[in-house]
Amino acid sequence: MNKLQLFESAARENGYAETNQYDGGDSVWFRKAAPDAGTDVHKRLCIDRLTDSATVFWQTPPAKLNSKTFRTVSSLKDWFSSPSN
Repeated sequence: MNKLQLFESAARENGYAETNQYDGGDSVWFRKAAPDAGTDVHKRLCIDRLTDSATVFWQTPPAKLNSKTFRTVSSLKDWFSSPSN
């Protein structure tokens, strides 16, 4: 499996569903199936094939947008397994 497929697999294993296909583009978007309890907003995850990275976007009260970019699949999995995620 290549790195992008490993990012996609990790996303699916952690409750993210794909929202679109590559369709010749450079990224693919996922959305967390369940919304976050505090905001009722679904986390988003973008896998970018140009940079071989994944970025998670989420909202915290009061409507603050946060993001974190991961260069390795193992760091993304570690973040998923942390208690706050």
